Amino acid sequence: MGGQGALFEYLLRLGDNTLILGHRVSEWCGHAPVLEEDIALANTALDLIGQTQMWLGLAGEVEADGRTADDLAMLRDVWDFRNVLLVEQPNGNFGQTMMRQMLFDAFHFELLSDLAGAGDDRIAAVAAKALKEVTYHFDRSSETVIGLGDGTEESHARMQAALDLLWPYVGEMFTPDDIDAAMFEAGVAPDLRLLRARFDSRVDRVLKDATLARPDSSYAQTGGKTGFRHSEHLGHLLTQMQWLQRAYPGAVW
Repeated sequence: MGGQGALFEYLLRLGDNTLILGHRVSEWCGHAPVLEEDIALANTALDLIGQTQMWLGLAGEVEADGRTADDLAMLRDVWDFRNVLLVEQPNGNFGQTMMRQMLFDAFHFELLSDLAGAGDDRIAAVAAKALKEVTYHFDRSSETVIGLGDGTEESHARMQAALDLLWPYVGEMFTPDDIDAAMFEAGVAPDLRLLRARFDSRVDRVLKDATLARPDSSYAQTGGKTGFRHSEHLGHLLTQMQWLQRAYPGAVW
């Protein structure tokens, strides 16, 4: 796949990542351990949903089939989503949520840094705007991972367990396929293999300060960003997220 078709698929990946993670983080609203975290997580979710609006809105323009960002978010089925498997994983405990956030933030920061210089001005503009928010997201998630990892014996054990659980989902973010290759050749997307080196350096610094041991495994779960295989969790998430639009088709505020 090449041309506009590949660009559309790539934009879906960018938008679906932020949409699904944004919904996951929003699930903490009213349930976080302290009020400050409740507000901070809600703000992070709002940032991600705002980025989704821009990415999926642009995807709709590229597709030129009359679908809006809302249509793409609310009227697609599981197999049509192109998010990586990491972002659809359940929240678990607070530490697991923050570990998932830190791992994605580290990837997201490096990706947006490169996309801000993309050959496509539309993508570059969205990436530059989103990068300001994601810089804060990473600062906050990494500080929380460090605080919990280097905290009590209990918090350290939970953070190590979260890292061990989520690490197999990291590799997919850096495994290139035909869409990634087409976007790289078009001067839009970066070389994911080079991105991985910067990600590793960034994450390793956090893990060192958090006194956490990076899993000694290169095994990677894949299939999410191609739509070939999602975890069972995405279907349950979409059932909740899309319920109103599915129950009342065409409803608007």
